[in-house]
Amino acid sequence: MTKRIFWAIFGVAMVMMLAVVGLVFGMMYAFFSAEQREDLRSQAFYVAAGIEDDQMNYLEQMQSPLNRITWVDENGVVLFDSKANPEKMDNHRERVEIAAAFENKEGFSQRYSNTLSEKTVYYALRLEDGTVVRVSDLTISPIALFFTMTQPLAFILAFAILFSVFLALQTAKKITKPINDIDLEQPELAVVYDELTPLLRRIAVQNKQIYWQMRELKCQKQEFDTITSNMQEGLLVLDAQGDVLSYNTGALQLMGIETPREKANVFQLNRSEGFRRSVDSALAGIHREETIQIDGKICKIFANPVMQEDTLAGAILLLFDVTEQEEREKLRREFTANVSHELKTPLTSISGFAEIMKNGMVQGEDVPRFAGKIYDEAQRLIQMIQNIIKLSKLDEKQRNMEREAVDLELLIQDTVKRLEPIAEKKGVTISVATQTAVFIGVKQVLQEMIYNLSDNAIRYNYENGKVNISLENKEKEIVITVSDTGMGIAPANQARVFERFYRANESRSKETEGTGLGLSIVKHGAMLHNGKINLVSELSKGTKITLTFPKQ
Repeated sequence: MTKRIFWAIFGVAMVMMLAVVGLVFGMMYAFFSAEQREDLRSQAFYVAAGIEDDQMNYLEQMQSPLNRITWVDENGVVLFDSKANPEKMDNHRERVEIAAAFENKEGFSQRYSNTLSEKTVYYALRLEDGTVVRVSDLTISPIALFFTMTQPLAFILAFAILFSVFLALQTAKKITKPINDIDLEQPELAVVYDELTPLLRRIAVQNKQIYWQMRELKCQKQEFDTITSNMQEGLLVLDAQGDVLSYNTGALQLMGIETPREKANVFQLNRSEGFRRSVDSALAGIHREETIQIDGKICKIFANPVMQEDTLAGAILLLFDVTEQEEREKLRREFTANVSHELKTPLTSISGFAEIMKNGMVQGEDVPRFAGKIYDEAQRLIQMIQNIIKLSKLDEKQRNMEREAVDLELLIQDTVKRLEPIAEKKGVTISVATQTAVFIGVKQVLQEMIYNLSDNAIRYNYENGKVNISLENKEKEIVITVSDTGMGIAPANQARVFERFYRANESRSKETEGTGLGLSIVKHGAMLHNGKINLVSELSKGTKITLTFPKQ
């Protein structure tokens, strides 16, 4: 800013100085020209008076006059010239100043010499006898005069430039220093000249406006960042070229990527076909929904174009993790199919036995046997429905399930008493090793878990086998272990035995056939109590299942 003011002041000073020099030079030149003309006129009258008194003798007696004198007769023939031989001179009748003298008694003219940069001034006066006397003088042209004054002008100009520079610097400092010293945060406190006061007031008003606008924008940005950063859904904002303008942590987590570099293209984040279709459609101005897989997760993409005055400004992508929903939908379909299959067998048996009895094909002594089969199948259906209801409650993790202090040692002892008749029938020995342990949980669910594990250990055991149940009360956790010496589970089946209605091939005999929901209930019960379940099994050697519950 200081430089601009300096050059402005310097330029104005130089223009003014040159204008003054030019004006003075012109006035001086005009003044000296007028003086020279008047001097020639006076000399002409003086010479004319001498010629009228003494004719040629007067002229011949003149000793080297300063100005050139020429005498011409009435026909224009040169009679006398103080600088040249009259006999060799041309007729002067047509010369401007002489022709004017013949006509108007006096004449004036001036002629330039381009080669010599000189100007000759002529004054002619007609005498009483009709002759004309002319006086002329050489003078320097304005251009020549200017060049003759170059040295003093250069000195004056150099002095003027230096003085202008000094003056411009001092003036620029006086103008800019108060401006540079202004505190833009508090301009009203600045000490400046009066001309800057309106500017400072305007700056103060604008500062307040900018402050409130920035504060509002900051609040809006914080609100937006708070909302988007706490969204589980992913958000990507793109420009019209597909470059990422904004994103949230949810998008990075769902897409399994690190923070993208500035102005990264969206296709650098994901190149899958479904993702490309969504982005291309949005950038073409068309809403699109796609379901894609990213790192084993199932994501739903909603791609929406952003329009500004009928012009595509960019696109917004919303990503939702629907993996759990898809898995639940898959489980629901599988559950429906499994329930239909499992219910079909007992219902078919009941329907068959009932039809035989209806048609009178059963003798009287066989009726109790057939009725017993119908009763067993009905009980199996009831047990299956009860287990399904239990699983449904565990899936939902209902908050209204009452938790209480449960004596696990007593719970295990009661469970063993209920299973002793079944174990004795199969010749299986149950041994129990427990410690006193109280756990805050849902008593009914814990009892069902221990019962199912113990029942499976007896059901899928060999005759004269053994079942060991232990309860350990550790410092930070409670551990329940149920092991047997039975059939075991093949490694290929161990990962699936906790699925609903899944039963290993080795268990598909009428003697050991169950609903296939027991271990699934155990798994969901452990999840309800934030517990862990571990299975170790080997074919023909037995199975060991461990439940670990954290102490509250």
